[in-house]
Amino acid sequence: MDLPVDEWKSYILQKWSLLPKSIQVTISTAEALSDIFLHSSSLLQPEDEMFLKRLSGGYLVGKDPDAPLFYREEGNKKFHEKDYMGATLLYSKGVAHSRPSTEDISLCYANRSAALFHLGQYETCLKDIVRAQSHGYPENLQPKLLLRKAECLVTLGRLQEASQTISDLESNFAATPALAASQFQILQRTLCRLKRKVQEKETLGETFPALLTKALEDMELREENAHVRGASSSVSLRVDPLKGRSLVATKDILPGELLVKEDAFVSVLNPGEMPPRHEGLESKWDTRVTNGDLYCHRCLKPTLATVPCDGCSYAKYCSQECLQQAWDLYHSVECSLGGLLLTLGVFCHVALRSTLLARFEDVGKVRMTLCGETCNRDVSSPEGKNLAQALSYDLGGEREQRGKTVETSVPGCGIDGKYENNYNAVFHLLPHTENHSPEHKFLCALSVSALGRQLQAAGSQAFTAGLKSSKLKAAEAPVLCPEWNIWGVAMLRHMLQLQCNAQAITAIQQTGSKGSLITEHRQVRLATGLFPVVSLLNHSCSPNASVSFISTIATVRASQPIRKGQEVLHCYGPHESRMGVAERHQKLRSQYFFDCNCPPCEREKQRPSALGPRREAFCCHRCRALLQGDDVLSCGSTSCPASVHRHHLDSRLQDLQQQVGLARKLLQNCKPERAIQLLLGCQHDAESFLSAEHSVVGEIADDLAQAYAALGDWKKSASHLQKSLRVVEVRHGPSSVEMGHELFKLAQIFFNGLAIPEALNTIQRAEKVLLVHCGPWNDEIQELQEMKSCLMDLLPIPMGPSE
Repeated sequence: MDLPVDEWKSYILQKWSLLPKSIQVTISTAEALSDIFLHSSSLLQPEDEMFLKRLSGGYLVGKDPDAPLFYREEGNKKFHEKDYMGATLLYSKGVAHSRPSTEDISLCYANRSAALFHLGQYETCLKDIVRAQSHGYPENLQPKLLLRKAECLVTLGRLQEASQTISDLESNFAATPALAASQFQILQRTLCRLKRKVQEKETLGETFPALLTKALEDMELREENAHVRGASSSVSLRVDPLKGRSLVATKDILPGELLVKEDAFVSVLNPGEMPPRHEGLESKWDTRVTNGDLYCHRCLKPTLATVPCDGCSYAKYCSQECLQQAWDLYHSVECSLGGLLLTLGVFCHVALRSTLLARFEDVGKVRMTLCGETCNRDVSSPEGKNLAQALSYDLGGEREQRGKTVETSVPGCGIDGKYENNYNAVFHLLPHTENHSPEHKFLCALSVSALGRQLQAAGSQAFTAGLKSSKLKAAEAPVLCPEWNIWGVAMLRHMLQLQCNAQAITAIQQTGSKGSLITEHRQVRLATGLFPVVSLLNHSCSPNASVSFISTIATVRASQPIRKGQEVLHCYGPHESRMGVAERHQKLRSQYFFDCNCPPCEREKQRPSALGPRREAFCCHRCRALLQGDDVLSCGSTSCPASVHRHHLDSRLQDLQQQVGLARKLLQNCKPERAIQLLLGCQHDAESFLSAEHSVVGEIADDLAQAYAALGDWKKSASHLQKSLRVVEVRHGPSSVEMGHELFKLAQIFFNGLAIPEALNTIQRAEKVLLVHCGPWNDEIQELQEMKSCLMDLLPIPMGPSE
């Protein structure tokens, strides 16, 4: 997903292996990115481009005139099954493949409006009705559409508009004498019913969920940092000769305080599972739903009724406004490259989009910087030289000397000393060129070169249009480097930067069986983005800050008390609660090129390796003490002689996990009784040889809670989930975000079981935890508050003293 598809990777690695040793050495030993790019790109041959073209041709990203009818018919099947959500998504696929101003697109919009009406999405339904009409919806079908419009307006309480629509309908009937008598009678009856509803309707106070824009407006920093855009005044930017740039607390910070609020400089939606199509009509059109069908490709808002690009079937947006912004900023260039970008991976796509966005800043300065970096000095060198000049530099400290601005050498800062969310800051994120393998650099360089050749072959004027219209005068334009080489080197730099600096923009998605009263949530990687300010945060395996996302906005909140002078740290993925120190170090070295020396790592280094973390330990079947050792495990109790071979226990654990997997499939197929029978056996087996804090023990308890909830046995469901909760608390801590998600599920169970005191208590605990990590506009927080409001209405009103 991040890197190119396996076929292209294998092809390039084979090409590398066949290069003369002298060329391999030249590329391997090149220190400057410009040398790596120019040497590599000179080796790209027409046959390489043809191979890549065949790969990218496997993705159906253009408009297919035969597809709209297929998706409309598939959507109609879902509609008749009353699966209105499934129908909406299939109609959206039909919309995406339709050309503008055609009957196909108008029919798909109209059908989608019907599905949205049944989902209660009245505002969105109205928008689709307007879209259907604007694309030439057939005149003979207009009455049905106008009736639906009137229904929506009445339901929304917009009575004046509803009356006007009804008047339009009556005029339409008068102008359509050929309407069949049976149809006319049905429409007339519906029209009369609507008129009565308008007359009887009082002002409607429909409650809508809080809008995302309102959430973003209310989610503001208390006081913004004067020198780091998007950061709180509670932190300052400092530079250390060994650790580089970081954010440090300027005062004592309490858990939950918002420290950073930053919009992505660039973000690209992860396509999800989009395998290339195979030969044969049945597999030509894919009915599966991916993130690309559910979220806006620009702002990442969840979107049921997408608006597609007019030129391709892949890019979809939440509104015409987002579509136009994306087109103006980057999609006018990307539109014809959809299949190629899917083949080359998200990192290559982010690299291209970053350079496209750079055009809209002070392009003259950007281009001068790129030329200087490309031709005059090493763009891949570490920050060491700059860091030595900026030891302990504090952007929260003194900035003025005798009325003159102090010029700093902190990488990424502007000439005014400010660190901002701009291309300059993105450009100065470290690419770690010297740490990447020669093969990886060769793969990235050839991928960028192939993309550049395709842009040139397509005659894309848009890529350089921003440069030509910039403030840079012709006489000032550097002549040291050809235009494409400048941007090609920049794209290569961004591809290498992304391994260490890419942020996985995540979202919480609901999972679980259809119609389940208990909502299972999972965190999914929605997009990949670059956030220059968030990238200032260093790693800890036990962080004191949490990063979360709303749309393309990243927020960093303190998850623990942070003392003045203490560094703000978040986790890059390897967390002490999820993996042991050896595995964490291996992951951090391979991806981020450093050895972690945070307190948890130092503590675990002192721990005897044979013992290992208790949470994943085996226990003695006789006395329940932890087993210790390597190949042969012995009971930790001196009075117990039990011993067992590790491979035997590993085999038992593997068998147990397979049984749990079978139980989950039964649960997904709506067979909770059989799932419970199997899971209870798994629980008994697990307790005989796994520690009480083992992750599998918690997972089995969680699955049992889901199964009993499916049967409506809320008491047993709560009992098992509380066992899972204890495992989560031991593994992740009582104030962890994982604990918050588990408490949210327990609150749902108590709520559905009408255990009012227990539900209110659990809601309060869940809110306390989730507010710290995610803030007040988190979806789970909103749902908890709705549950609390309902429960408060159910509480008996206290009676006054009898007289």
